[in-house]
Amino acid sequence: MDRNIVFPRALKYLVAVAEHKSFTRAAEALYISQPTLSQQIKRLEESLEIQLLDRAGRSVKLTDAGEVYLYYARRALGELDAATRAIDDLFDLNRGIIRLGMTPITDFMISSLLDMFSRKYPKIVLTALEMAQESIEAAVIDDELDIGIRFSDDVSPSISKELEVQILLSDSVSLAVGEQHYLASKRGVELLDILKSEPLALLNANFELRRRVDKYFHQHNIAPQIAIEANSLGVIMELVRLGRLVTILPRSIIAAQSGISPLKIDSEMLQHTVTLISRKDGYRSIACGAFISLSQIWTPSPR
Repeated sequence: MDRNIVFPRALKYLVAVAEHKSFTRAAEALYISQPTLSQQIKRLEESLEIQLLDRAGRSVKLTDAGEVYLYYARRALGELDAATRAIDDLFDLNRGIIRLGMTPITDFMISSLLDMFSRKYPKIVLTALEMAQESIEAAVIDDELDIGIRFSDDVSPSISKELEVQILLSDSVSLAVGEQHYLASKRGVELLDILKSEPLALLNANFELRRRVDKYFHQHNIAPQIAIEANSLGVIMELVRLGRLVTILPRSIIAAQSGISPLKIDSEMLQHTVTLISRKDGYRSIACGAFISLSQIWTPSPR
């Protein structure tokens, strides 16, 4: 027998014999027959090519090798028991990590979902990473992320066949100003006139939203007056609050900010869909499955 192959059952039998100092009493405690117990211990000794028990006296004693081996047998059984409890914890969602990739805009839009999951499963660690839109899909496919949150241009986005797609929310993009801006109280202002005449504070071209806005400008032959562009949503919002500049953001983000309001424009500018992506095949952790299930019943905060 290969001495590297040792079964947990044989370790349990050895511990029982050592504790009871008797094959008979150990067999009774384990609810097995004495011949079965003796046979298993004998096989363990043969696999190790050394005697573990001294059977010569009235009571069974450990040999020197048996004393050493018993110490490690107990440790091994303890680790196996810990492993079983760890698996149980996974199923009970008492531990786990989810690697989540989001764009710098979608993280604002789904923050209530992240909070909802964290409150429901406080022992699960959400590792959220801000990433470029084009990097998220590849990272999920390559198993560098468990879940990705991304923009899609329409309700049925074109995406790799290796991924599953779930729509989280649909939202519109709007012009927004600070409460002190002269347009804040006006109704029915003309969208194209504002885009051509007002100074804008926009996210830079690293953002998918900006790329879509630039495409809109091109389609409508608009030469925008871009006063400031930044790679920080927080910076854009602070500038707009000061009351001079106009920005372009999803309505869900605008509604969550104090001191900023959407303009009451005569027409909608853009619509977009935020989707959750995950691998279609391969292993999906229990925690990851719980997040996806919760996202299916999540409702975005009222706007």
